[in-house]
Amino acid sequence: MTVCDLQSKTGWEARADLVVVGSGVAGLTAALRARELGLRVLVVTKAAVADGNTRWAQGGVAVVLDGEHDEGDSVARHVEDTLTAGAGLCEPDAVRAILHAGPKAVAWLRSRGARFDPGASGLLARTREGGHSAFRVIHAGGDATGAEVERALVAETTGQRLPVLERHIAIDALLTPRGEIAGVSVLDAGGVLGRLRAPAVLLATGGLGQLYQATSNPEIATGDGLALALRAGAQAADLEFVQFHPTVLYTPGARGRCPLVTEAVRGEGAVLVDGAGVPVMRGVHPLGDLAPRDVVSAAITRRMAEAPGGVDDHVFLDATGLSGFARRFPTVHAACRAIGVDPARQPIPVTPAAHFACGGVVAEPDGRTGVRGLYAAGEVARTGLHGANRLASNSLLEGLVAGTGAAEAAAADLAAGLLGDPRQARERERVVPVAERDALQRVMSRYAAIGRDAEGLAVAGSVLDLSTSEGRLRTHREVEDAALTLVAQALVAAAARRTESRGCHVRADFPSRDDGSWQRSQLIRLSPSGQPVLADPVLEGAA
Repeated sequence: MTVCDLQSKTGWEARADLVVVGSGVAGLTAALRARELGLRVLVVTKAAVADGNTRWAQGGVAVVLDGEHDEGDSVARHVEDTLTAGAGLCEPDAVRAILHAGPKAVAWLRSRGARFDPGASGLLARTREGGHSAFRVIHAGGDATGAEVERALVAETTGQRLPVLERHIAIDALLTPRGEIAGVSVLDAGGVLGRLRAPAVLLATGGLGQLYQATSNPEIATGDGLALALRAGAQAADLEFVQFHPTVLYTPGARGRCPLVTEAVRGEGAVLVDGAGVPVMRGVHPLGDLAPRDVVSAAITRRMAEAPGGVDDHVFLDATGLSGFARRFPTVHAACRAIGVDPARQPIPVTPAAHFACGGVVAEPDGRTGVRGLYAAGEVARTGLHGANRLASNSLLEGLVAGTGAAEAAAADLAAGLLGDPRQARERERVVPVAERDALQRVMSRYAAIGRDAEGLAVAGSVLDLSTSEGRLRTHREVEDAALTLVAQALVAAAARRTESRGCHVRADFPSRDDGSWQRSQLIRLSPSGQPVLADPVLEGAA
C-alpha cells in the first residue's frame, strides 16, 4: 500500500489492489486469503477491528465434517435442511457450492488458530439448532463461537501485519467513466475525507439490524455496504426477508442491541412457554421448539398478542431442566444473572428481535456482483444461500467460504486484466435523503417487523418520506442515517409488493404462501434520481 499526503482541502489518498470494507469473518478471511495470493490489501472498518457483528454470534458453525457427524448425516442432508428453511427461494446450486466448501473452510480456520470445543473421543462437540435434522453445529467457548472466530482472525491479521484502517466509514464507491470500480471514499472519526484507489472493492459490512428498535446486532449494523452498493449501480434482492431471532433476553423498554439467547439452548432441551406456562410451540410445527426461526418467531408473536397470564411483550424459555447451564452457556448465563435471573431456577424472559438480513447485494457465491470490480460477502450479500429464511448457524460458514471465494475471484479478475483503472476514478459529492433515526426505527419496528400489512407498510413509507431531509455525507452519523433511510425505503417497497407470507416475511393480510405468483426473488435498484425501485417485472396476479 502506498499513501500520498494531499492538502487538507482535498483529504488524503491510498492505493491498493483490493480494499476490504469490514472486519468480520467474511472481511478478514478475504483479506488473509488475498494476501496469500500476493495482492496488496487494505482493510477498512468503521469501529475497532474486532468490533463487528461476528463476535456476537453465539451458536456455532453448521458444517458436516468428515468422520465427525451423526450416523446418516451428510452435506446433502445439510443442503436439504437449508432449502427447507429457505422456503422456496434458495438457489440450490449456490447452497450446494457453499456447504460443500464448508469442511475445507473450517479446516483453514482451525489451521489459523481457532479452537472449537472438544467432545468425546477427541472429536469436536456438536449441537443441534432450529431447522437442522442432525447434530452438526460445532461451537467454541460453549456459546461464544463468534468471539473465538473473530479472535483467531484478528490475531492472524495482526500477526501478518495486514494494514487495517480503523474508525473509518466507507461513503461512496469511486467509479471509472465506464462504471467500473476504482476505489472507495472514506471518512475518519473527525470527518476528514480519504480516497482509497483500487480496482477491486469487497463489501463485507454485515447487516442492518439498526433499522429496528430492538436487535441482536451491534450499533454499527446500519446497512452502509448495501447502500453503497446500490449507489454504485449494483442490484439487491430479498430485502423483505429480515430474520427475527426468536429469543433475545427481554428487559422492559430495551433499545439497541439486546443479548442473544442462543438457539442451542433449545437444542439442548429448553422449552418455550407463555405467561401462563403453556408451551408455545405445541402443535405448531413437527420440530416443536426446534422449528425454523421464522416459524418460532411468528408463533411467539401470535402468543404475545393473546397476552396469556397478562404478559403481552415476552414469553419464557424454561431451561431449568438443563444440567451444567453455566458451563455450557456462559455468555447467556452471565447476561441472565445481570438482570437478576438464574436460569437454573427461573425461566428466562425472551422476545424476538431483528437478527439477520437474508437478502442483500446480489452476488455469486464467489462474491462477484453486477458491477465490475465490486464484490460482496457475508451478511451484506445475497448469494442465494438463505432464501426467505436463514438456517441457524449457516452464516459463519458462509462468511468463511464466500470471503475466500471473493478474494480468489478478485485476484483472478485482476490477473486477467478485467478490472477498471483506478487512475480514472471520478467522484461526486452526493446530496441524499436522510431520515431522523429514532422516527425511522419506531416506524420500522411498528409496521415492517413481524406481521406486516398493506396499511401499515403504506404508513411506514409515508413516514419515511415525510421525515427525510436532503443532506450531505460529512460525518459517520450522516453516512449511517442515509444508509438506514435508503435501506428502509427499499425494504418497505419490497415488502409491500410481496402479497404473500413466506419465510421471514409475514403478511397479516396475505397469510398464505403463494408459489404460483411469488416463488421468486425481487430485484431492487436505484432510479436515476436515487430512489429504490423494483427492477423485476410484476407477474400477472402478483401486484
